[in-house]
Amino acid sequence: MKAKFIKGLSQVQSKYDAFFIDLWGVIHNGIQLYPEAIDVLENLHKLNKRFVLISNAPRPSKSVEKYLINLKMNKIFLNNIFTSGEAALQTLKKNIYGEKFYHLGPKRDEDLIKGFEKNKTDLNKCDFILCTGLFDGEENSLNYYENLLKKYTKLIMVCTNPDLVVHRGSKKEYCAGSVAAIFEKLGGTVIYFGKPYPEIYNFCTKKNEAILAVGDNIQTDIRGANKMKFDSLLIVDGIHKKEFLNLTKKNYDEVLKKYKAKTNYYQERLSW
Repeated sequence: MKAKFIKGLSQVQSKYDAFFIDLWGVIHNGIQLYPEAIDVLENLHKLNKRFVLISNAPRPSKSVEKYLINLKMNKIFLNNIFTSGEAALQTLKKNIYGEKFYHLGPKRDEDLIKGFEKNKTDLNKCDFILCTGLFDGEENSLNYYENLLKKYTKLIMVCTNPDLVVHRGSKKEYCAGSVAAIFEKLGGTVIYFGKPYPEIYNFCTKKNEAILAVGDNIQTDIRGANKMKFDSLLIVDGIHKKEFLNLTKKNYDEVLKKYKAKTNYYQERLSW
C-alpha cells in the first residue's frame, strides 16, 4: 500500500486510540518548540486522546520534562514522557550487566547515574560501558572513540540513545548511536535502549489500542513502528530532509525502500 501525504493529523486521528510522538525533530529542534506541533498536542488533549512523548534521550524522563518546561511547553502535555534513558535506568537498578560501569558521555547526562556514583569507574576496572553520547570537547571527531575503545571490545556497551545524529537548530550533532556503531565495527557487543528496539515501547503500550507512531527518523521511529506493527507518520522536514529535497511527493516511498521500511502517512511538519 502506497503511503498517503496528509495535510493535518486531524484527517486520520479518529482511526487511533493512542499516539507515540517523537520529540526532537517533531515537537522541537533542540532550541525552540514548533507551534504547529504544540497545536496537535492541544487538539489531542481536547479530544482525550492518549499520547506518549517517546524519546531516545539518554536521560531519565524527569530530566526531559524539565528541559521541555524550559522550552515553555505547557505542563498539561507532560503527563506521559518516556525516554530510552528511563528504560536503561531500570536495568542499572538491577545490575543486569554488572555493577561497575564506565560512563562515556557528556556531563549533562549525569542525571542518569544519580544514586549510582559509587558504581562509576574507569575503563580498566568496569564491568560494562554505559554510553549516553560523546564527551564534552570531543563532539566532532569519531576517530577519538575508535582509539579509546579498540582495546575494550570484550566489554558490553549499553547504549542509551540509538540515534546516530540530531539537528540542534541547523547544526548536526552526533549521538550515542554513532559511538555504538564504531564499537560494533571494532567487534564489540552493544545492547541498545530506545527506538527501534521493543523494550521502550513495551513500557508504553496498552492492550488492544490502535497506535500511530509519529517521527522524523526512518531508522528509529519508523523502523520501530514497523517492528511493533504500529501505523506510522513520517515527518519529512526532519533528519532525512535532504533525501526528500529533490523528490516529488509521489516518489517519497523511494527513500523508505532504501531503508527497508514503510510508513502509512507523510507530513512536511507535524500539524493538525
